[in-house]
Amino acid sequence: MFWSERARIVTLTAKYRIPAIYPEREYVDDGGLLSYGGSVLENFRLAAGYADRILKGAKPSDLPIQRTTRFELVVNLNTAKVLGLTIPPAILNLADEVIE
Repeated sequence: MFWSERARIVTLTAKYRIPAIYPEREYVDDGGLLSYGGSVLENFRLAAGYADRILKGAKPSDLPIQRTTRFELVVNLNTAKVLGLTIPPAILNLADEVIE
């Protein structure tokens, strides 16, 4: 539900000037302020690996639990400027991507 409504969520947070941190970078691509979370593409790749193994005969109960190992911090400086916020240099240095 949230994924399909992310543009609306980002629009509403901007309208009411709410600085928000989102779980996926796609929210920041849509104009959100910050995101910190696992890569959606990596999660799909992990799911595809499970599907491949199951289709080749593996029992789902025998497969190990996997989780995202890479987390991304993405900052949108355009949104920060609109909100009147200054992102500290320490955060910008840690960011995997800064959108200007």
